[in-house]
Amino acid sequence: MNRLSRRNFIGTATTAVAVSLIDGPIVAAEPETLFGSQLYGWGQYYGRDGKRLEDHLDTVFTALRDAGYHYAEGSVDVVHPEENAAFAERLRRHGLRPISLYTGGTFHTDIANRTVDNLVRAGEICAKAGFSVIVCNADPIGRDKTDPELAIQARALSRLGAELKKRGIRLGLHQHTPELRNKAHEFHQIFALTEAGTVDFYIDTHWLYRGGVLPMNALKRYSNRVVSWHLRQSRDGIWWEDLDSGDINYSIIADFAHKQKLPRRFSVELALESDTKLTRNVVENHRRSLDYARKIFTA
Repeated sequence: MNRLSRRNFIGTATTAVAVSLIDGPIVAAEPETLFGSQLYGWGQYYGRDGKRLEDHLDTVFTALRDAGYHYAEGSVDVVHPEENAAFAERLRRHGLRPISLYTGGTFHTDIANRTVDNLVRAGEICAKAGFSVIVCNADPIGRDKTDPELAIQARALSRLGAELKKRGIRLGLHQHTPELRNKAHEFHQIFALTEAGTVDFYIDTHWLYRGGVLPMNALKRYSNRVVSWHLRQSRDGIWWEDLDSGDINYSIIADFAHKQKLPRRFSVELALESDTKLTRNVVENHRRSLDYARKIFTA
């Protein structure tokens, strides 16, 4: 992560003041726009051919760099925390950046503190390696969690978010359909029991859509908590092979993100289900998806 020296900061601030005196009030700058790829979908493609993604990461990273992506999003290694630094270095060797990592975990029971401790240890290494966001989807349990369980989960996530924040990492909550059942009770309850800036929002537009929450409604309600994005598309409810037009109107979402100057770390997450129609290979689908994302989110 780039940091300004005190001297550079003073010089930058002085220049900004001078510009404001000449040209009027300073307007907040648009956040840097970064496009990444979540590796889950890549694993599905390789799995179809009986191969392990882990054995082909160099090929994947080269393809992403050549297509114009800035980063790849893998998973936090909690068992071997030092591997997170090795992953960051591997990204850099291929011209990509360490930006975000994904994790799950049990936060709603008496083992929540152990989960948090393990992630904080891993987060320490992630921060030193340059990662700035950890995206977390609390483990589902096959039923709706009770309010007492959600209270335990909220306290644990608050502690995790606070510890990661001390180390320069933002915690963004992710969601799948289990968190969106019962009128998205878990989704809303966790945000109600935690503070923005400590427990934030890694918005997955399509999981919201599939879970019955309109992405724009979630954005309007929690825009102050957005740290990063997962982008996917479907047509007639079925996951599409690339990011393109379809069930979700990304033009409206992109316009809102631009006007609100929301963080702009966009991770394309192509995923396959049984009815997904494949007409192109994984590299071409990711190249086309990046072209679409750039057109929509940088127009």
